[in-house]
Amino acid sequence: MLLTVEPRLIVPGRDGDYFSHEQVDTWGIDQFWGLPEHPHTPYYRTFETAVDAEAHLYEFVVPMVPPTWNERERVEEYIALMERGSVPTAVAISTLDVSQPSLGLAADPSVHWGLTHFLLDGHHKLEAAATAGRPVRLLSLVTMGESLAGAQDRARLPALRSRPRSTRVTG
Repeated sequence: MLLTVEPRLIVPGRDGDYFSHEQVDTWGIDQFWGLPEHPHTPYYRTFETAVDAEAHLYEFVVPMVPPTWNERERVEEYIALMERGSVPTAVAISTLDVSQPSLGLAADPSVHWGLTHFLLDGHHKLEAAATAGRPVRLLSLVTMGESLAGAQDRARLPALRSRPRSTRVTG
C-alpha cells in the first residue's frame, strides 16, 4: 500500500501512548508487574478509525533505531524540504494484528486492529514530518503470513485507510 501518514512521535508512558491508554482499557495492566505493556522505544502514531461498532483500527510506525540516533542536520534538511511542499517517501514492512480480550472482563471489550509499520528506510523523514506537522508517504509492504489477521482482514485495509480519521470513544 502507498499511504500518506501524518506521524506524531510518542514516548512510552506519556500522552498519546497506546500501550498506556487504549491497550489498558481493553486488556488491563500486566498482572505480574502491575504496569502497562511497554514498547521500549519511541514510536509514531499515524492514523486510527472505526472498523465497525465493535472494532477499531490503530496504526503505528516503529523505527528500527531510536529517533535520538537521527542526524539533526538531515532532519532539518527534510523539514525545510517539507515546508517548500515536498512529500518524501519512506519504506516499511508491515503487519496487521486483529486481537480481542478473551475473558470479556475489559472496560472496553473492543477488537483492536493494529497496523504496525516497521520502518526500513526514512527515519529522518518520519522525524521531520512529526516535528513539522507535515505528511509523508509510506510504502507499506504488508506481510501475508506473519500477521495475526486473515486474508479477508488484510483485503479490507485499503478501504479502512480511506475512511475519515476517528478516535475510539469508550464509555
